[in-house]
Amino acid sequence: MVSKLAFTIAALAGSASAFAPSTSSDGRVSSAVRAGEFADGLVGGEGPEPIYIGDDSSSVNFDPLKFAERYPERLPWYREAELKHGRVAMLATLGFVVPEVFRVPGAAFTKEAVPNVIDAHDSLPGAMQLIILAVGFLEICTVPALQELGKYDRAPGDYSFDPFGLFPKSVEKQREMQLKELKNGRLAMISIGGMVLQSSISGHGFPYLN
Repeated sequence: MVSKLAFTIAALAGSASAFAPSTSSDGRVSSAVRAGEFADGLVGGEGPEPIYIGDDSSSVNFDPLKFAERYPERLPWYREAELKHGRVAMLATLGFVVPEVFRVPGAAFTKEAVPNVIDAHDSLPGAMQLIILAVGFLEICTVPALQELGKYDRAPGDYSFDPFGLFPKSVEKQREMQLKELKNGRLAMISIGGMVLQSSISGHGFPYLN
């Protein structure tokens, strides 16, 4: 898990795709449905990481429960949810490690008050309430965009947020960045779960070893 964490942090630090929008609604990339392709041509099914489940031998177009086939009308929502969870997990991975080294000023946030980051949940109930309120506010702000998903040219995960202009101009490079963001997000979702579990079991902070 430590190696996964290191890979995730390196991906976050070295890849602008972790922070750039997955697509742009200004016409730089086509969000048109690619009929006949797996998951309507959304990135993420390229593989070819080896996965030995059933008769398939790789992750190319990996969808063992056939969600893409059974619920094609839900594909935009599935991708929107996957990207959002992946982005939150990438930030959570950093947020779970950084406070082990750097703490904000205040007696309530010291190592003596909160020995490990995982202890913050019970030690700082007020801070947890503020986090819930902040997350709730952000979720409410995205409701209009979610309601219009699939009606216009807004692709899943696209909030037109790219203040540093990191998103490439060519379609090929755009899809490459989308794939990086998606895979980094998937890894981070697994990583943060493992980090929390290991910290809970070991009772230690980073690197969560006994």
